[in-house]
Amino acid sequence: MAAQELKPGTWKIDAAHSVVGFSVRHMMVSKVRGRFEKFDATLTVPEDPTKASVEATIDAGSINTDNSDRDGHIRSADFFETDNHPEFTFRSTGLEAKGEDFVLKGELTIKKNTHPVELSLEFNGSTVDPYGLDRAGFAASTTISRKKFGVDIEMPMDGGGVVVGDKITIEIDAEFTREA
Repeated sequence: MAAQELKPGTWKIDAAHSVVGFSVRHMMVSKVRGRFEKFDATLTVPEDPTKASVEATIDAGSINTDNSDRDGHIRSADFFETDNHPEFTFRSTGLEAKGEDFVLKGELTIKKNTHPVELSLEFNGSTVDPYGLDRAGFAASTTISRKKFGVDIEMPMDGGGVVVGDKITIEIDAEFTREA
């Protein structure tokens, strides 16, 4: 579907039908996957949908890796320090077509460290649901350096390598409903 099929207006994320997930290398041999349970996003679409913008917040304390001990450690000062930095934020700065898909440029802030990021973005289309609501879906992904964002714990392993990798892959499946 073409981006022109995205109707102008203000769109809010439907958190019940969306996922903000991530994966990180663990012990140099596998990946730990997790998600954030609480997040919010607003998509603003003008008449020209290529000028759309998005702002999002993620509740850092809502991390869920299906291991409560690990989640507690990630909330601590070793990682996210959620008592002092309860949210991550994203604000888009531009959108570029890339073949059938897009590159969403923006600024990501984690622990008061703001850096530019580029997300590969796929527009999955739009529809009207049985209740008359306009819905649109997107898939986005990027890879960031956790150290660059102040999550710089070093946990070296005796035989070389580290317990937690630096590269974090972020994957988002987002469904939005149009408000106006």
